[in-house]
Amino acid sequence: MLRAEKTIISAAQKLNWLAAAAILAMMLLTTLDVVLRIFKSSIPGTYEIIGLLGSMVTAFALGYTSVEKGHIAVDFLVSRFSPGTQALITAINAVFSTVLFGFISWQSVIQGLKIMERGEVTLTVQIPIFPFVFGIAAGTGLLCLVLIVECARSVRSFLDHLEP
Repeated sequence: MLRAEKTIISAAQKLNWLAAAAILAMMLLTTLDVVLRIFKSSIPGTYEIIGLLGSMVTAFALGYTSVEKGHIAVDFLVSRFSPGTQALITAINAVFSTVLFGFISWQSVIQGLKIMERGEVTLTVQIPIFPFVFGIAAGTGLLCLVLIVECARSVRSFLDHLEP
C-alpha cells in the first residue's frame, strides 16, 4: 500500500473517532437534558447543539465507512460479472462519486465562507455555524480522497485481470 493511501486511511480513521465522540456527546447531552427536565430545568440550545453535532457525525464518518465498504450497495447484478468487469464498474462508480462529493465539498467551503462573513450563529446559544459547514467540507473532501484510492485500486485490479 502506498504511503498516501495509508495517510488517507489513517485520516479517515481519525475523523471516524471524532464522529464517534460526537455521537457520545449527543447521547450524553440528550440524557442530561431529559434528566434535568424531570427537575423542571433543561439545557438551553440542546436541539441546536444536537443538530450541529449530527452534521459532524455524518460528515466525519463518510470516509471511514467507505474504506470499510460499509455503505449500502445493491450488487445483485454486478456480482454476476467477471472480477475484471466488477473492478471496472467500481472504478467508474468511484469517479462519479468523487465528482459528486467534490462538488459538495467545494460548495460547502463557499457556503462556509459566506456564513463566516455574515457572522451567522445559532439562535439560542449563539454558536458560530461556519466551523460545522467547514467540517462538512472536510468530511466530504476526505471521502473524495478515499474514493480516489478506491478508484486506483479498482483500476489496478481491472488491469491485472486483463493480463493473460
